[in-house]
Amino acid sequence: MFLSRTPVLPTPEQALRGRPEPEFGVPERHTVLGTPLAGPYPAGLEVADFALGCFWGAERKFWQTDGVWTTLVGYQGGYTPNPAYEEVCSGLTGHTEVVRVVFDPSKVSYESLLKLFWESHNPTQGFRQGNDVGTQYRSAIHTHTPEQAASAESSRTAYQRVLTGAGHATITTEILPAADRPFYPAEAYHQQYLDKNPAGYCGIGGTGVSCPIGVARA
Repeated sequence: MFLSRTPVLPTPEQALRGRPEPEFGVPERHTVLGTPLAGPYPAGLEVADFALGCFWGAERKFWQTDGVWTTLVGYQGGYTPNPAYEEVCSGLTGHTEVVRVVFDPSKVSYESLLKLFWESHNPTQGFRQGNDVGTQYRSAIHTHTPEQAASAESSRTAYQRVLTGAGHATITTEILPAADRPFYPAEAYHQQYLDKNPAGYCGIGGTGVSCPIGVARA
């Protein structure tokens, strides 16, 4: 349906009503890292939320990063409570596909995760990533602290400079407080999908333009 028209985000009034409770649970452990998927997480760890297209390939990028304690995929940035995958794909919930990254800041910095985020997709494409078209594929960063918000904004400004110099368009990435739009875990079969299906669809690809190291610090 999205190939025949330009995707449009619904208003809160237009969004599907959803449900007060989730229809499915979250698996107990990460199939690669062996760590719990659901919180609360151990003291000293931090949470970051990134949307960079199809969450199958995006999640693998992060679980392969040293210092990442666990990852899980879900839906964020929309209005429908406890959405299902088919509802998100309809474009009528307002959500985008997100990877929640739980990391140890003594081993990997938030700025390093931002660099991975920017370089792993094309943040100028709006409601698409490559051949994947729809509002659920838009680029977004949902921040959990003022420090994360400042770093995300700073990195976007710095990366825009190098993208512009390389002939790319304007970044469309949303930067929003995570508290404003709840994160809803996706169905069990989506979690660590490419570990369970090594030959499965990935869809992740960047611009080939490096994000300058260190530019993410405010």
